[in-house]
Amino acid sequence: MNNHEAPTPINSKFFSKGAIVLSIFTLIGALGYLYRLIYGLGAATNLDNQFPWGIWIAIDVATGVALAAGGFTTAALADIFHRDKYHSLTRPALLTAMLGYTFVVVGLLADLGKYYNVWHPMLPSMWQGNSVLFEVGLCVTIYLTILYIEFFPIVIEKFMGHVKLPGILSKYNSLVESFLRISNRTLYRLLSLFIIAGVVLSCLHQSSLGTLMVIAPYKMHALWYTPILPLLFLLSAVTVGFPMVIFESILSSWSFKLKPEIKTLASIAKYTPILLFCYLSIKVADLAIRNAFGYLGEINIQSFYFILEMVIGVIIPMVILFQRDKRYSIKYLFLSASCIIFGILINRINVFLIAYTPLYSSSFYFPSFIEIVVTIGLMCGLVLIYRFLVIHLPVISIQRVKYKIVSKIPASKSVLEG
Repeated sequence: MNNHEAPTPINSKFFSKGAIVLSIFTLIGALGYLYRLIYGLGAATNLDNQFPWGIWIAIDVATGVALAAGGFTTAALADIFHRDKYHSLTRPALLTAMLGYTFVVVGLLADLGKYYNVWHPMLPSMWQGNSVLFEVGLCVTIYLTILYIEFFPIVIEKFMGHVKLPGILSKYNSLVESFLRISNRTLYRLLSLFIIAGVVLSCLHQSSLGTLMVIAPYKMHALWYTPILPLLFLLSAVTVGFPMVIFESILSSWSFKLKPEIKTLASIAKYTPILLFCYLSIKVADLAIRNAFGYLGEINIQSFYFILEMVIGVIIPMVILFQRDKRYSIKYLFLSASCIIFGILINRINVFLIAYTPLYSSSFYFPSFIEIVVTIGLMCGLVLIYRFLVIHLPVISIQRVKYKIVSKIPASKSVLEG
């Protein structure tokens, strides 16, 4: 029997205590963002000619793009490979991806010197086919558009049959209703094409973010510089896709006091340790082929961060998720998902900041206060908008069973009780 109702708006107030705290951080971040737009990069950041990028690229852009991968991985699993039992996760994953890419663009605008020229790549006369960054920008722009198109049916579902325009606008009710119904039928027929296009575009720009650093062989530490960096970026993004869905689902259930979808989450988590093992195997093989293992014996910040990335981000969650009883524990699911997300964060910081050293470096980069508050503000703002949308739109599927979690179960027992 299906334990899920149709996706429905969550009956909850928006301004909880946590939402108020997030709103304060968002406001501080917005003020920092405004300061950067008015006074420029030099006044707002610690960036210079030696360190032209910082946490706005490493965290807001590179990490943000990777953590938004849950949208295309879940869509591929549920709609392309027809694993229908995961459909309850696709809408939250789609929303997370849509907001994630939106805030990636917002973060990128802060990092661009002439942010007001961001529209230039849209003009064919300004295209540069030899630029990896151009390919990334074009793919992200198209994919973000596709994400909004994929999300539009959820908005239609909310308002179709309930159009009640006020006052003089009421005479357009039937026209708006017709538009919504035609749009719904059209999008339903074309949705599979958009999903496939989204998966292809995601694979392109996820790997191309790694290609950006391949062009700097003499400025990258040997622990991270490798010709297969695009493959590692793509594989790591695919690997973090399902853990990000798990992380978001558990946090949402705690925030709205819903029953976590333990059976579905445990099922989707079984793919993650296999992907982690593949990633670890390729990483080890790459180090061996390049004779780079010796750098791990050096006592420096690079070896420390590399070991931190691999132990917390790969080995610990892989060991946890290979155990079936741990996958059916909310505590261990959340712990392993958090470790993988932290590992991706450290990996992108490592590649873009720790591994990168200018040829003639005379200083050390550390983010300014403005850089930090803008990054925190963007994260908090994303969470607030997510909360607002799931309260008002049919995104989350609520389980019919009574709220009761079994933290550990034997293989022979039922996953849910109630």
